Amino acid sequence: MSRWPNKYVIGLTGNIATGKSVVRQMLQHSGAYTIDADSLAHQVMMPGAPAYKPIVDMFGKSIIGPDGRINRGMLGQIVFANPDLLKKLEEITHPIIRQGINALAGRATQRVVVIEAIKLLETDLHTLVDAVWVVDAKPQTQYQRLVAKRKMSEAEAKQRIMAQGPQGEKLKRAAVVIDNNGNVEETWKQVQQQWNEIRKLLSAAPAQAQPATAPTPTPPAPPKAATAAPAQSQPQPQAQSRPVAPAPPAPPRPAPTPTPAASIDAPEVAVDVSGVMVKRGSPANAQDIATFITAASGRQVSRMDIMMNFGQKSYLVAHDKSQAVIGVMGWTVENLVTRMDEFYVGRNIPAESIIHALIVAVEAASKELQSEVSFFFLPMDAPPATLKAYAADGYAPIALKDIKIPAWREAVEETLREHAYQVYWKQLRKDRVLQPI
Repeated sequence: MSRWPNKYVIGLTGNIATGKSVVRQMLQHSGAYTIDADSLAHQVMMPGAPAYKPIVDMFGKSIIGPDGRINRGMLGQIVFANPDLLKKLEEITHPIIRQGINALAGRATQRVVVIEAIKLLETDLHTLVDAVWVVDAKPQTQYQRLVAKRKMSEAEAKQRIMAQGPQGEKLKRAAVVIDNNGNVEETWKQVQQQWNEIRKLLSAAPAQAQPATAPTPTPPAPPKAATAAPAQSQPQPQAQSRPVAPAPPAPPRPAPTPTPAASIDAPEVAVDVSGVMVKRGSPANAQDIATFITAASGRQVSRMDIMMNFGQKSYLVAHDKSQAVIGVMGWTVENLVTRMDEFYVGRNIPAESIIHALIVAVEAASKELQSEVSFFFLPMDAPPATLKAYAADGYAPIALKDIKIPAWREAVEETLREHAYQVYWKQLRKDRVLQPI
């Protein structure tokens, strides 16, 4: 059993660009509290954070960029070319990261906690978990993702892949393997299959509970990689994850104390404000979301587009009293920062009439995920009435230079790289969740 009482903890790992974050996001959709240990590593390097000065002392001031932050790209080139320096960097950061994980997991109200870490098995983080999940992808898929999505050169992508431990060693120690070679539908089905197994495990009577080393359904044939199909295509055959026998000699852990009355699933978001009902979007209504966005925005959006987005963000859907969709909001919580970067309303419907309901819903969900701050990214030509509606809920405009917390500023910078927006913000809690860091 994990070190946190009455919690089932999944350790999620896999080599670079296998798609760990996509699987983590899917588990969050299902109802887990998720922690990105690799993003915590970025936070502890920020100016003023505990790892900042030791890293600069170790590697020199040349790694500091013009903004005063550590240039992680430069640092990465140094350490990935020298295993000894990589080890020294990890000796600085890993104890601080573990402190952050302990703070977040201990405060989480969710029954299932997911810790994503590329070095889960190479460090003592694996001792904190009940089951190890490994996300797998072909080397060619990894290369393509690093070059296309992370804009690495082919040489740099190869260096990053070769600098990591063999994926095969991770697979040998996995309780569950999620095949993620590109088809998000298949990946989602695998995650849901395993989530159902966890639900059965945690709802079992004490005498029937099995060891929590792994949910192990009947071994299926490995899923084949598929090309994303439009919404009108034939349904894909159901894909399943590949259970792999856990490596001995680790003894099985006892199952967590069952709490039959407590569901592990994400609570249904059902906010009713002045006749506007807001519900959580899911892959089950991906087609409805796609159809509405197409009509509201004038650009063609397919069900597969929304399914791909579900690997990165969440959706909230607003309905009127007749259950017709009147608004959709796309948002995410990463590194304790909420970001809303998609907002659509039906034609001839005043946006301000549903903004309050959506804000109530997104803030409730954000606080459940321990988010510290919320940023809304609004079009530069947003009507004054829309801006006034956000202001009525406590949101205020803010310039990038005025965001004082480095992790918050970096999250906003990331979004502003893609588009020009007006940024409105609101602090959701006075205490910083990771203040100990």
